[in-house]
Amino acid sequence: MQRRATSGHLMQRPGLLDRLQLDGRLTSLLLATSVVWVALHLLTGGTFLSARNLWNLSVQTASVGVMVGGMVLVIVMRHIDLSVGSILGLTGMIMAVLNARLLPDTSWSGWVTLLAGLLVGAAIGAVQGAWIAYLGVPAFVVTLGGLLIWRGFAWIMTSGQTVAPLTDSFQVFGGGLGGSIGSLWSWVIGALLVSAVVTSDVRNYRRRARSGLQQRDPLLQILVTALSVALIVGFILIMVSYPDPRTGLPRGMPVPVLITLGITALMMWVVRATRFGRYVYAYGGNPEAARLAGINTARLTVMVFAVMGLLAALAGAIQTARLNAGTNSTGTLAELSVIAAAVIGGTSLSGGTGSIPGAFLGALFMASLINGMLLLDLSSAVQNIVQGLVLVLAVTLDTLYHRRSSP
Repeated sequence: MQRRATSGHLMQRPGLLDRLQLDGRLTSLLLATSVVWVALHLLTGGTFLSARNLWNLSVQTASVGVMVGGMVLVIVMRHIDLSVGSILGLTGMIMAVLNARLLPDTSWSGWVTLLAGLLVGAAIGAVQGAWIAYLGVPAFVVTLGGLLIWRGFAWIMTSGQTVAPLTDSFQVFGGGLGGSIGSLWSWVIGALLVSAVVTSDVRNYRRRARSGLQQRDPLLQILVTALSVALIVGFILIMVSYPDPRTGLPRGMPVPVLITLGITALMMWVVRATRFGRYVYAYGGNPEAARLAGINTARLTVMVFAVMGLLAALAGAIQTARLNAGTNSTGTLAELSVIAAAVIGGTSLSGGTGSIPGAFLGALFMASLINGMLLLDLSSAVQNIVQGLVLVLAVTLDTLYHRRSSP
């Protein structure tokens, strides 16, 4: 509908998304994920949306969800990292060897193992970043070489053997038996999340009102806040509905999901509130202007790839702990899932644009597809075809979007 302005020109009435002040791409992705969930629930005869499968889906999303924030920064800076799957596999194997063969099963061995893996991952990322920044070699070439090199090192380290079992203290990071926090603490965290959402919305509403900025109608604001609270409560309900097979008690939120939520919140803060985050987006928007403004772009590139390597190592810890073994196939094709999740979540391959919440939703979308195809017992070949098609479709939509928005 349209209305006539006092100047005589027709003014376009704001749409629903504009009035709700919601991101159209994120809303579309959320709706697409909901449609996929309902379709898979029907195709699997009611299995997909069961508490047990959703609990497992949350754990399966964790490794990609941890890495995708780093990939957003890499792509925003007009680079790509094809080596994250191999870094994940190598650091996972290093942690498995340390944990299973060198460290005793004590309360601190899991943390020492994790710290060693994170240091190795960050160092690998920094080396690749320095190669790109100071030698001027394209990231595509450097990380493609890294994909082969780090996978080769993982194989040489154990001659292709699987390393197991891991200590109980390290398995906690994978969400296995003993790797969840139970019903009480899940509700405590849920209450904290609800308080944070309500407080943030009220504070943001008052701040915009004081500044005279456009804001939602009060009823629409209440509706948006209520939906956010309902999502949090629904998530906690699902997590506590899946019982522990040994005790029958609610398992609650798995540790890898807590890690993922913590990393996502941290990356959102880094992007929005730190100089480092602002420099990354400034470089992605206009690299030459960023250099002229005095930003040390070489050091920034090294830091971004080091963060990516560190997050890949953290994902390696989650996957290795979940499998209770270090295997040479861990992380294979993980780079495809991470890049697809970032692009599906709205990160532009041309750089300068991307959001952490969107990328996390993209990770959830990809994990849902893979989980549903496993429940349908589709072959790995068919799964690869579907993932490839989704990635091509996401890039195509991104290309069309930028073609339409460009002058």
